[in-house]
Amino acid sequence: MLHGPLLGKIVMFALPYAATGILEQLFNSINVAVVGRFADSHALAAVGANTFLINLIINLFMGISVGANAVISNYIGRRDRLAARRAVNTTIALSLIGGVLLLIIGLTVAVPMLRWLGTPADIIDDAALYLRIYFLGAPFFMVYNFGAAILRSKGDTRTPLYILCVAGLINVGVSMLTVIVFRLSVVGVALATLIANAFSSCVIVWLLHREKGIFRLRVRHIYIYRQELKRILAIGLPAGLQTMVFSFSNIFVQSSINKFGYAAIAGASLSVTFDAYCYYLLSAFCAAAITFTGQNYGAGQIDRCRRIFRICLLLGGAAIFIGNMLFVVFEDPVTSLFTTDPKVVFYCKWRMHVALAFQWIATSYEIPAACMRGFGQSLLPAVLTIVGTCFLRLAWIFFVLPHWPGYGHLMLCYPISWIITGALVFTTYVIARRKAYAVVHA
Repeated sequence: MLHGPLLGKIVMFALPYAATGILEQLFNSINVAVVGRFADSHALAAVGANTFLINLIINLFMGISVGANAVISNYIGRRDRLAARRAVNTTIALSLIGGVLLLIIGLTVAVPMLRWLGTPADIIDDAALYLRIYFLGAPFFMVYNFGAAILRSKGDTRTPLYILCVAGLINVGVSMLTVIVFRLSVVGVALATLIANAFSSCVIVWLLHREKGIFRLRVRHIYIYRQELKRILAIGLPAGLQTMVFSFSNIFVQSSINKFGYAAIAGASLSVTFDAYCYYLLSAFCAAAITFTGQNYGAGQIDRCRRIFRICLLLGGAAIFIGNMLFVVFEDPVTSLFTTDPKVVFYCKWRMHVALAFQWIATSYEIPAACMRGFGQSLLPAVLTIVGTCFLRLAWIFFVLPHWPGYGHLMLCYPISWIITGALVFTTYVIARRKAYAVVHA
């Protein structure tokens, strides 16, 4: 990452990362399709009603893994092996603590929140059951994702992809067996996810144990080092809080969707699934921006940092735009894979036309924010994203929607918030970049 042409290396880093996310979403989509086609639309809605709530709870901890990636990458760029080793061990310890906390929070808080959100009575029991089983696998989920962050910090995006391929096949196989053969519906899908997460976490722990040098996992060395923890949290907590508050605003969107009934819930959840496919394309270049910028900024190579930003902005924007347009153009065959309920299809397409078609605008703030985190600056882009997306969406729901009601008008909160957030974060990045580069030159 510190030498030679950047374009090919960034692409080779981003492609396996994107493939990992897309495959993960593909396997989840197959689970949703199995429920939608072999159970019923109410079961589909029960799974979909949990989407934003699950994201709300796990995103804080996932943001911390972003901080670990940035810090370890920066230490590698500085060639500080001792600090990098301490950061790796701190990251593993955080994954274990975070997994237990996530399990406790998920089991105690999530179900009451489903009631608070006004989840329809005809799906709330299934939704609650799915949620409880899902969070039983939270420790496995955390260990895998933090372990993957460690591997990505050194440029290895292929190993997490290989693990996910096998775990995903297990997920799909168990899901089809439990739903189609044993008729377990929502329970079957949740169990399949839990088993797949357990497998992936065990494999990544085994691989880290076999690593050499600073990345090798030794149980007796797992420890939280104060300095490394401070740096990881300084970057990771703002990133996690940003996505957590982002998901919190989406919960209010979900609450508004719930008022339109099961068909709107199921349709919106399908569209969100398509969103996720496209967003992984952008997220791959965000991860590349963090890792490449972290290493090169740590090594004091400013010109390469500038080129990293331009390449990731261009490729990330192009990738997510192409993904958005493919789903919009082929909306009929895509939606037919998941449901034959015309009401569900109606709401799904409506959200795709208003939100999914303009998702590419998010590039304008995601890539600049990723580069700033590579510099070690995470709080400012997090605050701006919270203001530009979360608060604006809440304002739209509470002040605009009552006077301009309708499902389509509700969906407008997405593109409007992306435009405003992009303007805020991009401008701030230009200013922050000058200051960060001046520190290196000094």
